[in-house]
Amino acid sequence: MLRILLAGPGAIVVTLALLAGMPLWLPGGAAGIDNLAFPLVLAPLIWSLLFFHACLDRSIARVAFVAAALLLIHGGMVAQRLVTVPAAAKVAR
Repeated sequence: MLRILLAGPGAIVVTLALLAGMPLWLPGGAAGIDNLAFPLVLAPLIWSLLFFHACLDRSIARVAFVAAALLLIHGGMVAQRLVTVPAAAKVAR
């Protein structure tokens, strides 16, 4: 049952967290939009890697650890970005 949850909704949730966190650490590129385009292009690949990892790995604990680590790291980066106030907003107050 846990394997099904990690392969189905778990893979989707972790993929969405990765998509939200990737622009924070990917470089912007020449046009300044590569950090937004790459996560969208890589979304099916990320989801399929998480899905097949959950289906094929013998250790369900390893699958849960990898998924939880990715979710916590990228979710934490997004939360930190949302909580911190930019310097320009501090001056405007």
